[in-house]
Amino acid sequence: MASNATMQVDVVSAEASIYSGEATFVALPGEAGELGILPRHTPLISRIKPGAVRIARPDGGEEIVFVAGGILEVQPGAVTVLADTAVRAHDLDEVAALEAKQRAEAAMENRTGDFEYATASAELAEAMAQLATIQRLRRQAGR
Repeated sequence: MASNATMQVDVVSAEASIYSGEATFVALPGEAGELGILPRHTPLISRIKPGAVRIARPDGGEEIVFVAGGILEVQPGAVTVLADTAVRAHDLDEVAALEAKQRAEAAMENRTGDFEYATASAELAEAMAQLATIQRLRRQAGR
């Protein structure tokens, strides 16, 4: 059970539970900008964009999970991220993300309709968010 200084955080996708544990702070890309959540936060439901969910653990460590979008639910003692797709940051594949970025950029240049452009744009946003998450993880490892 979460204390007043921590909250329960669950990050789940359709495939699996990616993270479940206590946290002192959570930051993630909300639809209108970066969201920071502390224990006892006001209840909130929001869509989230592709990007990194950063979870500060009570032991001082940090978990980073990449999400490809989804829904965030915040209750005073709990945060739940229902992700379209979720992957622990250290499991991301940089080569695959770069290839996806290149494919999406090519599809945007060679579009034949609005639907293809919108799909390619969404794929590009996801690939860019994955690459940004990988870069953030590298910077943290270099500290």
